Amino acid sequence: MKKLVKVVAAIIENEENEVLCALRSPVMSIPNRWEFPGGKVEANEDIFSALRREISEELECKIETQEEVFNENTHEYDTFIINLLSIKCKVVEGMPIRSEHSKLIWLKRENLDSLKWAPADIPAVEQLINEKIVFSQ
Repeated sequence: MKKLVKVVAAIIENEENEVLCALRSPVMSIPNRWEFPGGKVEANEDIFSALRREISEELECKIETQEEVFNENTHEYDTFIINLLSIKCKVVEGMPIRSEHSKLIWLKRENLDSLKWAPADIPAVEQLINEKIVFSQ
């Protein structure tokens, strides 16, 4: 039986209404695909705390999260099932610095579909492209 993994992802927008996209490294599972940065929710951790912790560890910056889930998607990969909760955020301290990913880029929403996304992230990408309202800065 495949393990279900609960994961949070940060949809981080900047003042230019660009979204932060992270390229998974060749050594990560689902290599060389784009994703919204984030990670696994630990036991006894709420999703918002988990996301702030993951972004602090992964990108060395602090974020503020919206208090609601923007997109929730469950996707079955070959070896595991992911329950991905995407949450809109903004950076409140520091700037994102790449540590685990191969690359970080900022893209306008209308250009997000030019990247090859990890399958679990695609519903959030499509929702972002189709949404007209941006997270207020």
